[in-house]
Amino acid sequence: MPEEGLAEAFGVTEAARAKINLALHVTGQRADGYHLLDMLVTFADCGDRLGFLPAQADAFTLSGRFGETLAGDGGTNLVLRARDLLREAVGVLAFPVHIHLEKNLPVASGIGGGSADAAATLRGLMRLWGMSLPVETVAGLALKLGADVPMCFESRPLIARGIGEKIEAVPDLPAFAMVLANPLKGVSTPEVFRRLATKNNPALNLAADLAGTAGWLAAIGAARNDLEPPARELVPEISAISAMLHAEGALLTRMSGSGATCFGIFSNIAAAQQAAAALHDARPDWYFQATETVSGGM
Repeated sequence: MPEEGLAEAFGVTEAARAKINLALHVTGQRADGYHLLDMLVTFADCGDRLGFLPAQADAFTLSGRFGETLAGDGGTNLVLRARDLLREAVGVLAFPVHIHLEKNLPVASGIGGGSADAAATLRGLMRLWGMSLPVETVAGLALKLGADVPMCFESRPLIARGIGEKIEAVPDLPAFAMVLANPLKGVSTPEVFRRLATKNNPALNLAADLAGTAGWLAAIGAARNDLEPPARELVPEISAISAMLHAEGALLTRMSGSGATCFGIFSNIAAAQQAAAALHDARPDWYFQATETVSGGM
């Protein structure tokens, strides 16, 4: 279903923006096994979209390039889990709803697709059901759905610490033109963490006052994604795709999250679009998307 069709068919729509880990530092591990992280996160203009409509009975439909991947997912789908969790919290106000997910992002690709969908479901259903909940309540519901869901609910530049629940806005982060690239080969997040050589790495330490895009690019370049080396061991295509982005003129390349999506930052959107087109011509079986990220001032 095209985006304009989604807006026409459903009374309420929500964007589920791709989450980009500009930096990801693994700083420790809790006794319960969860890893402690410092992350600089931004969100892209591209992503999935969800539509919400009152219905006689709950319904869930799919479209988009990667919609078939989720077909038959049943109760494990984060959209349905978010619907059910919010319904438990609000009770009789939660009338039946038809939810449509336009799945444009690769599944399990390190850019928060499922978490962004869950967060958009919370936002969309709160609008459709005409309710507002305390910030603390919504944050608690989001965290129950997954460590990335609270930041995806915000969908703005931020620093996330702990397991992802300690969020601090970054209003000075500029927008970036970038290409998202994924070889459409799965990478196991638990296996990436298992292969991580050091679990107690230096924390993210950004300067208090970074000057413009150039200053931020330098700061991001000096940061890391600690999960990238083990992910490259598991999926050699990550190294290849990063080299391809660099060859097309990316100012900075890095893997996002636990992979396998990489991003390349370009000087402007025209350069990003040209690079994405060239990369698609070279590997039409892979995923390439030119986009811009949101700025801290939105």
